[in-house]
Amino acid sequence: MRPTTLTPTTPLGTTSDEARGMLLGLVGVAIFSLTLPFTRLAVRELDPLFLTLARALGAAVLAAGWLRMRRVAWPGRAALRPLVIVGLGCVLGFPLLSSIAMRSVPASHGAVLAGMLPLATALYAALRGYERPSNGFWLVALLGSGLVVAFALSQGGGALQAADVLMFGAIVSAAAGYAEGGRLARTLGGQETICWALVLAAVPAAVLLLLMEGEQIGRLGDVGAASWLAFGYVTVFSMFIGFFFWYRGLALGGVARVGQVQLLQPFLSLAGAAILLGETLTLANVGFALAVIATVALGRRMQVRR
Repeated sequence: MRPTTLTPTTPLGTTSDEARGMLLGLVGVAIFSLTLPFTRLAVRELDPLFLTLARALGAAVLAAGWLRMRRVAWPGRAALRPLVIVGLGCVLGFPLLSSIAMRSVPASHGAVLAGMLPLATALYAALRGYERPSNGFWLVALLGSGLVVAFALSQGGGALQAADVLMFGAIVSAAAGYAEGGRLARTLGGQETICWALVLAAVPAAVLLLLMEGEQIGRLGDVGAASWLAFGYVTVFSMFIGFFFWYRGLALGGVARVGQVQLLQPFLSLAGAAILLGETLTLANVGFALAVIATVALGRRMQVRR
């Protein structure tokens, strides 16, 4: 098969593209919003490193099957660098760091910190020269992120916890993977981007999984059905299907603009944590959610040049 050439698949910047991008991004965010609640459920019995590597391998099998079924050509050399960043950031970095953090903090706490992802993604895209958000956009993004940080501090008694450092590292990893993947999806395609990133990450994931201590692998027989169900969700939906919508949305509507939809993810995750884990959902949560939704709506009106 010949390598695919990096030529735009759709025109950029139209109102219809941005609207479709926002809608697809919202579907992706809805899928991602259950990632931390299910991760916390999974790491009750599964080792975080095993969870990260096994979910990457499981999703890679699905990705390889999709690529073969569609007879997708090998990506061109220019696509390899961003694909590696997507693999390191989204397939390995964020899952591992967030899985470790979820062992010591509630899913609701980690979910609120993840609200910093839109600003981090937009900042990465701007520093790399992919997009040029207006000053108004930055003000709105900072306002939304400030609301999320204020919420996190109010939940943590005015201070950040040790696991917060891991979550911030996870956010940086995901931001790089989102921005690089969103840009590459314009030319390679959203499905192709995540599938090739998963396939590339499968080799180091398999090697590391084989090097894990036998004692950890031997305990898998004692893992309950709930943890395996959580493992299945983060493998099939969080690591595979969700990115089909997410990268396509970023490609159509732009990394910075569509990325702001992810400000809604912490509050969707709060609802998921309340349902799945029995964590408390208060009126303060709802109030912050409404305020953040307002910043997302306002941010969509701000100019972003690509």
